[in-house]
Amino acid sequence: MKVFSLAIRNIKEVYRDPVSMLLGLAMPVALLILFSSIHKKVQLDMFYLQMLTPGIIIFCYAFLTMFSAILLAKDRQSALLTRLFTTPLKPSDFILAYILPFLPLALFQTGICLIVGALLGATFQNLILTIVIFFFTALICISIGMILGTLFTVNQVSGVGSLLITAIGLFCGAWTPLKMMGGAFETIGYALPFAHAVDAAKGLLTGSSFSDILGNFYFIIFYALALFVLAILSFRWIMRRG
Repeated sequence: MKVFSLAIRNIKEVYRDPVSMLLGLAMPVALLILFSSIHKKVQLDMFYLQMLTPGIIIFCYAFLTMFSAILLAKDRQSALLTRLFTTPLKPSDFILAYILPFLPLALFQTGICLIVGALLGATFQNLILTIVIFFFTALICISIGMILGTLFTVNQVSGVGSLLITAIGLFCGAWTPLKMMGGAFETIGYALPFAHAVDAAKGLLTGSSFSDILGNFYFIIFYALALFVLAILSFRWIMRRG
C-alpha cells in the first residue's frame, strides 16, 4: 500500500506541472499537423502520416525521460526520500512508485497522436499490438529517466536529458529511415531499441503481422527489462550510500 501511496503523491506532482504536460501533449500534435501540411506539397513516402506517426510518438517519449528524471532528482535533493529510506520500502518499490505516474501520460499521449493522425487522413491497423510496442518503449524511456534521476542532480539531468532527447530523435529514425542514412548512424541506431520500436510500429500500423516484427519486439522487451532492473540496482546503490 505504501507503494501506491507514494505513486499517488508522485501523480499529483506530475500533474501539478501543466507546462510539462502541455509540452508533452502539444508537441506531437503540432509535429503531426506540420508534416501533414508538408506532405500535401511534397509527395514523398517519408512524409506519409502512417510512416511518421510512430516516430513522432517515440521521439516525444524522450521528454518523459527528462520529466521523470527531474521528479526523482528533486526528491533526492529534498528530505523526502531520506525520510522514506527509513520505511520498509524496497528499491523496486521506489522505482515502481516513480514509473507508474508516467505510464498513463505516455498512453494518453499515444492515443492523442493516433487520433490526430487518423483525423488528418492516416489509416492505422493492428492498433492493440502497436500500443503494446509503444507501452514497452515508454517503459524504456521512463526507466532511463529513473537511472538519470538516481545518479544525477536536477541541473545535471537537464543537460544530460537534452542530449538524450537529441540522440533519440537522431537515432530512432523518426524523420529519416536509418537504412537511408547508413554507416555509423544505422549501426548505432539499431544497437539501441528506439529504431526497432519505430520499425515495429510502422510495420504493424501499415498491416504487417506480429511475426514480421518479432525480432524487433524481442529487442524492445530485452531493453525494457534490462533498464528496469538497472534502475532498481542504481536506486539500491543510492539507498546503501544513504
